[in-house]
Amino acid sequence: RRYGLWFRLRKLIIWLLGVYVAIPFLVKLCPAIQAKLVFLNFVRVPYFIDLKRPQDQGLNHTCNYYLQPEEDVTIGVWHTVPAALWKNARGKDQVWFEDALGSSHPVILYLHGNAGTRGGDHRVELYKVLSSLGYHVVTFDYRGWGDSIGSPSERGMTYDALHVFDWIKARSGDNPVYIWGHSLGTGVATNLVRRLCERETPPDALILESPFTNIREEARSHPFSIYRYFPGFDWFFLDPITTSGIKFANDENVKYISCSLLILHAEDDPVVPFHLGKKLYNIAATSRSFRDYKVQFVPFHTDLGYRHKYIYRSPELPRILR
Repeated sequence: RRYGLWFRLRKLIIWLLGVYVAIPFLVKLCPAIQAKLVFLNFVRVPYFIDLKRPQDQGLNHTCNYYLQPEEDVTIGVWHTVPAALWKNARGKDQVWFEDALGSSHPVILYLHGNAGTRGGDHRVELYKVLSSLGYHVVTFDYRGWGDSIGSPSERGMTYDALHVFDWIKARSGDNPVYIWGHSLGTGVATNLVRRLCERETPPDALILESPFTNIREEARSHPFSIYRYFPGFDWFFLDPITTSGIKFANDENVKYISCSLLILHAEDDPVVPFHLGKKLYNIAATSRSFRDYKVQFVPFHTDLGYRHKYIYRSPELPRILR
């Protein structure tokens, strides 16, 4: 009986080892697998929510739109008005919400990270905080996420963000417009803002929450990467990301950005290591493009427990944003 147990255990160990060794070769042969792991757009949490009804998530002053950045691409958008307009917003249609962007309140375009949708719990809580501080919050699901139609790609995500930004600017008049990116969304945010600066229409500020330097360094530093010390890790895992056209080069983009920059990062972030956010700040702070603009890095101590997605809980956030 002991021999039979040992035989089955050895068989299981050999099988697990075989799978462990086979996965890198599978990823190398099919770069699309690695792209899906970067985007995680197929992970739709929370499940069973109707994105057409933001009020089900406690957002009673939010309207759901659908915009079309390109042919065959449709993206779902939420627009939350400032809390001061909550009563006026009840029962209003899309036209009223669009006109409200011209009211004397600043606008934040929020670009979320990978996995989930615009209805993710921590994202909804941030919208509520920003709304209470007097901001319009416009957020959306990139093509391929949530109920948005299309196939995900870095180029497509950036174009979606550009389309929504231009849509906001066409309606917001002279009100300030800020770009807020979180996690993978910081890569979309710096792509977008670099493009806006190059065409001389920069936003009023850029906010990066839990940013990385570039996708290769993030993948190499990711605490969940069990293959980090696997021989040929770069060749097996990082090169397929590049082959798929995914770079999210925040460290390069910040050299071409000319607007105020605020970086927020928790020291206990288990997804994007704190040192990558600090490294990005050091690159931006010494860049000539920021010489006439404020660049600020705000760390959140480990004891606060904000980790990767709970900085919205900070009672200091209103002061920081001011």
